[in-house]
Amino acid sequence: MKTTNRQRLAQLALQNTPLLLFIVVFIVFGLLAPRFFALKTFETVLKQASYIGIVAIGMTFVILTAGIDLSVGSNMYVAATVAGLAMQDFKAPVWLGLLICLAVGMLFGGVNAFLITKVKIIPFIATLGTMVAGKGIGLLFSRSIQIPYPDSVLELGSSRLFGLIPLPIMIFLAVAIAAQFVLAMTPIGRQIYAVGNDAEAAKKAGLNVGRVLASVYIISGLMAALGGFVSVAQQGVVHPGFGEGYEFNAIAAAVLGGASLFGGVGSVLPGTLLGAVLIQMIQTGLIFTKVDIYIQPLITAAIIFSAVLLDAFRNIQLQKMRRRNIRIDKGALAGAGDD
Repeated sequence: MKTTNRQRLAQLALQNTPLLLFIVVFIVFGLLAPRFFALKTFETVLKQASYIGIVAIGMTFVILTAGIDLSVGSNMYVAATVAGLAMQDFKAPVWLGLLICLAVGMLFGGVNAFLITKVKIIPFIATLGTMVAGKGIGLLFSRSIQIPYPDSVLELGSSRLFGLIPLPIMIFLAVAIAAQFVLAMTPIGRQIYAVGNDAEAAKKAGLNVGRVLASVYIISGLMAALGGFVSVAQQGVVHPGFGEGYEFNAIAAAVLGGASLFGGVGSVLPGTLLGAVLIQMIQTGLIFTKVDIYIQPLITAAIIFSAVLLDAFRNIQLQKMRRRNIRIDKGALAGAGDD
């Protein structure tokens, strides 16, 4: 009985690793830098996590199918550049600039979907290629110069809903709620999990696996573009280095939030949301504790590596526990039959 209780406790801890990590990191940085506990600091963390969080939500859809999208950073750059040029050179209103940004993002995602589902290139190679190509296209459009956004976009980035909650945070939360609803309550959500668990079995069950895979890469492209727009709304300009490395933060946020790189496991709420805030909390905590700026990228890289190792370890342990539970259940049924 004691062994069973320990197993249940261990399984509960493994299933709630993102929350446990969040609490530990929050307490550690709070003790090292008491100002970290301030409400203003937490608001800043949430606001800065908003755009990476939105990109990570799109990445979660892809990872759930056991795929990967390395092109989200380049997608952000291209979409934000085209929208910025439209508003700067053609005086497009903000709402039209946003629509153009989202349309470019979806088109970028559509190219990934085509390469993966029709040309049959594996996701890692396909999105690595579009990452490099996308960066080149963005530099071609921008001529490697900064593209300023109108003041009205900056006002959106600094405005508050009802004078209380920053708008970027509200957009992040709204996207997270909508994404979780799609995954948990709609047929396409169940199909995404089914494809991630076993694509061949899903195909035999009659699911259009190609359509499901295409949809997640288009969603990822859309979220990358929206994340890019939200980011520029806070920064004010699109610079040549915009979006670089964001793909790794998005992957880390999804994995730290409980999404499995093997597919079929993960959620947006609270998973990816916690993961995105955790990544930003670590980066902010490193600044508060005055860690050398040149060491900070190494720590971030170590976190991403640790997230992948943790994901593999968690999956192995959970599978072992499930097998043990199956044996215990069979033994209990056999004992009941003897009675």
